[in-house]
Amino acid sequence: MKNFTSPASRREFLRRAGAFSVAVPAAPFALNLAAIGSASAQSAGGYKALVCLYFSGGNDGYNTVLATDTNSWASYLTVRTQAPDPIALRAPGTAVVTGAAAGSPDRLGGVLAITPLRSQGRSFAVHPVMTGVRDLFSAKRLAIVSNVGTLLRPTSKAQYKDSTFPKPKKLFSHNDQTSEWMTFASEGARIGWGGRMGDLLLRSNTNAVFTSISTAGNAVWLSGQNVVQYQVTTSGAIRIGGTGTTLYGSATALTKARRIMRTTRSSNLLEQAQSGVVGRSIDAEGALSAALPAANTAPYGTPGLAAGVVDPLLQYDNPLTGGKSTNPLAQQLQIVARTIAGRSALGVQRQVFFVNVGGFDNHDFQNRTQANNLALVSHALKYFDTTLTAMGVGNDVTTFTASDFGRTFTSNGDGTDHGWGSHHFVLGGAVHGGDLYGNFPAYGVSDTKGDFGSPNQIGNGAMLPEISVDQYAATLARWFGVSDSQALDIFPNLTNFDVSLRNLGFMA
Repeated sequence: MKNFTSPASRREFLRRAGAFSVAVPAAPFALNLAAIGSASAQSAGGYKALVCLYFSGGNDGYNTVLATDTNSWASYLTVRTQAPDPIALRAPGTAVVTGAAAGSPDRLGGVLAITPLRSQGRSFAVHPVMTGVRDLFSAKRLAIVSNVGTLLRPTSKAQYKDSTFPKPKKLFSHNDQTSEWMTFASEGARIGWGGRMGDLLLRSNTNAVFTSISTAGNAVWLSGQNVVQYQVTTSGAIRIGGTGTTLYGSATALTKARRIMRTTRSSNLLEQAQSGVVGRSIDAEGALSAALPAANTAPYGTPGLAAGVVDPLLQYDNPLTGGKSTNPLAQQLQIVARTIAGRSALGVQRQVFFVNVGGFDNHDFQNRTQANNLALVSHALKYFDTTLTAMGVGNDVTTFTASDFGRTFTSNGDGTDHGWGSHHFVLGGAVHGGDLYGNFPAYGVSDTKGDFGSPNQIGNGAMLPEISVDQYAATLARWFGVSDSQALDIFPNLTNFDVSLRNLGFMA
């Protein structure tokens, strides 16, 4: 631990202690002291942010990124062309059938071909609605990491079938696998790896409150031992006492009401803690509101747009209606961009953000629901990248996707069931884009016993992950400023993977 005997060290100690007192109202002093020593060992220069885009429900990777070479496509069609509503998409170059049902494969048209720098002897495509993702991939601003999932150690198909071989607990459970992705532990865990990175890099921030920010409610991924997540809405900071600037028409009344809320005459510890939290919330709201640029200014939105008018920059092509619709995910990313724009005023150099899009648990109606969700994602990522680039921070912000799990290769008639591994996107100027990382899984078909003839597929054709969440996350963490030794502390299963595979190479 750092020696606090010199005047400079004592000043650093007091500065860190002040920052942690803002981050955590009543954190034990011993925990704060441990975190200060750990954070002091890490000195990060320049601004960086990580944005986790979470697909709630478990996204079907098989219809998101597809292998289209002859053998793969034949297996794909065999398995996914099942009545009553086949979920097999159309081959690259297939024309749109305008009279077909909205969201159907015929109405969507052919999958969009992409050309990775390393083809692995195969050809690939993305879902027909993901024109933005295709363009970002072609521009080498987006990478695809294939077959990622929760793993304790490298696992073969034979080892998966061995009941004694270590595997994550409660596979295929939404709550538990979400927790495994975010915390590396089953449901109930309270510390996420995003928050742990915030703990270690907090030395870079003079205002700890704005280290860890969610636009989508509570997310355990953002919680550290000392870092506490700060929640915002798509409009900005959440104001205690309402959204207006007056109380009963009086600004003075509102000011006095807030003064009452943040003070206490009692020595009761609970009351004191509550008033402290309220006071910090009021201060944080004021600081963030002052730092945010207006939404209707470039590049975040359309300049001069009147209040109440839907911004065309935040509208996407809705595959179900054929028209334009407001994109709630783009709205989340807009407030992230505006918050990043206020980084200097907020006193931060390292931030982690969490945004979310739901509705991926597609046991039924997958053709329509997933098409709409992926259209939201594709448009929002393109909007976010364009905005960040115009802000001059396109190389300083990295966005990555995550999800509970993938889906089965087999269809249940018009949807898919819970799987394991899936494919994910990483976006940003620091990403080695235009390529596919990891060995893309082979597609098989099932025999009479239901066993798939691929080493990469288990029951119902679910992907057996080849890349662990630990490897995926550690690659992002190193770019963010986490050292190799710190990565081993944050990512508990990383030691079970070969040293040469702990950095997947998709970050600069």
